[in-house]
Amino acid sequence: MKKLLTILLMFVMIFTIAACAPKEGEPSKTEGPAPTSTPDQPDEPDEPDVPGDNEYPDPHDWKAYDDLIEFIKTTQDMEARLAAMHEAEDMLMATGAIVPIYHYNDNYMAKPGLEGFYVTPYAYKYFEKATYGDRDTLNLCIASEPQFIDPALNSAVDGAVMAVNSFSGLVTYNENMELIPDTAEKIEVSDDGMTYTFTMREGLKWSNGDDFDAHDFEYSLKRAADTETGADYRYMLDCIKGWPEDDTEDVENMAVKASEDGKTLTIELKAITAYFLDLCAFPTYFPVHEASVEGAPGHRDADGNIKDPAAWTQEGGYVSNGPFMNTGWDHNRSITFEKNPNFHRADNVKLQKLHFVLNDDDPVIYQMYTAGDLDFIDNVPPAEIKKLLEENNPEFYVVDNLGTYFVIFNVNSEMFDGMTVDQAAKVRWAVMYAIDREYIVDVVGQTGQTLANSFLPPMMLDGTGNEFKRNTDKYTYPDEASAGYYPYEQDLDKSRELLEEAGYEFGDDGKLLDSNPIHIDYLFNTHEAHAQIAQIIMDDLAQLGIEMTVNQMDWDTTLAERKAGNYDVARHGWIADFNDPINMLEMWTSSSGNNDAQFGK
Repeated sequence: MKKLLTILLMFVMIFTIAACAPKEGEPSKTEGPAPTSTPDQPDEPDEPDVPGDNEYPDPHDWKAYDDLIEFIKTTQDMEARLAAMHEAEDMLMATGAIVPIYHYNDNYMAKPGLEGFYVTPYAYKYFEKATYGDRDTLNLCIASEPQFIDPALNSAVDGAVMAVNSFSGLVTYNENMELIPDTAEKIEVSDDGMTYTFTMREGLKWSNGDDFDAHDFEYSLKRAADTETGADYRYMLDCIKGWPEDDTEDVENMAVKASEDGKTLTIELKAITAYFLDLCAFPTYFPVHEASVEGAPGHRDADGNIKDPAAWTQEGGYVSNGPFMNTGWDHNRSITFEKNPNFHRADNVKLQKLHFVLNDDDPVIYQMYTAGDLDFIDNVPPAEIKKLLEENNPEFYVVDNLGTYFVIFNVNSEMFDGMTVDQAAKVRWAVMYAIDREYIVDVVGQTGQTLANSFLPPMMLDGTGNEFKRNTDKYTYPDEASAGYYPYEQDLDKSRELLEEAGYEFGDDGKLLDSNPIHIDYLFNTHEAHAQIAQIIMDDLAQLGIEMTVNQMDWDTTLAERKAGNYDVARHGWIADFNDPINMLEMWTSSSGNNDAQFGK
């Protein structure tokens, strides 16, 4: 019955969306949070049974979390670091603002004969070594219009896929997921592990033929760290000595220095950072062409202040240094890259053109693929997945990712006005317990996604070579059986209990009384699977009497709205940038550009 209802409501939703449319205390170690009340309705909850004024951490007073992350990133005591990472995830999850649904895997389709490309657990697709029989052009669809292509400004997987194919960093990943030198030919690390010296390859060129050397990296890393640039990922450089905490500190004090002849680049770190070379393979660390950036019309205003840091890329045809160079951007339609003859491994590049179609309509994308108009697609309609799996279709691939699909609350949303810290947390936790994750995975995911009851995914290592998400002698998850924060199963009774503790009242039908309603406005980007998941969540919450409306927007608008805090609740997802828990914990600091929950803001 539930499945039939969902299918019927999905058709209604298609039309509804068209009409309304335009990521200090600890949680209880025995169970998840409990709910509270709105101004003129519920009563104050009972006194918490853990120390502190609140049973749950205050998401508006986030200094304790920020301090934890700083400790994790600077301590050399690995045991203390591991304990602090668990404490940070405890604190993050206790807010209830992050509602994990499942841990990602990546499914895509590729035509027979397309060989030599490879995919990382971070969902990046590399086409430098790809061949496609006697064809020289690859037509593919990864996503719709990207918000940014500038590697310093991008924070989405689709833009990163384009970045890793058009820019080259100091190091890169090969097909075996090994870090290898890229524009650097030699890497030396000081005895204390705090200084890295990169010797650049000879004869490096930008795609326009300009000489390329270590000075380009010095400019680019300082630009990415500059608060005026406004990069969401600028915190990825905070391991570097002299990284500016805010706009009062001069980015030129960063310990990133090119030798006078441009042959070597020296970077000094604040502390030993075991994953530093992984960072160097990440797009935020990629070089950009200074003359193009600074000379772009609209880049700076009349007073010399940065107005549009992405201006140099937005019309396409920009300069890069990777295997492919951009030759056009027809906004909301396509982006084209062609082989870069000045790339230092140009002999490896066999394809002459990558033609990215920009689209977010999964059935249309799939139809284009089956018709032969696309050779590689990164989105498969849920309705087709079962058939592809049953047929064991050789063109359909499923690979593991290090990441989590989740629902996110804006802790500053007006829906929490008048609530105490505990009341707001308990409302969020009630939603967490209400969602039927198994049904979402079975009906929408269908490719063996792992149910999620913690933010950090399985397979993520803890920095000592062991899996992070596990119970040990030193740490036990609140839900010991699942090594997570609550049982995987939907528990509507628990949801009601939490809401009642928050002061809400239910009728005999098990639904909230009309006198104290809860309304959720849910934001998600255009995608058939996201729409289906939104409908399932709507059905689940309706059983509690919680009203949910949906607000569907295109991808880049959804990103911008989440980052600006212009939403109540939204779908979100995060795929790790490297295999260490800090990557998925540091994004939630007060100053992070990826802190879409608005913690501490």
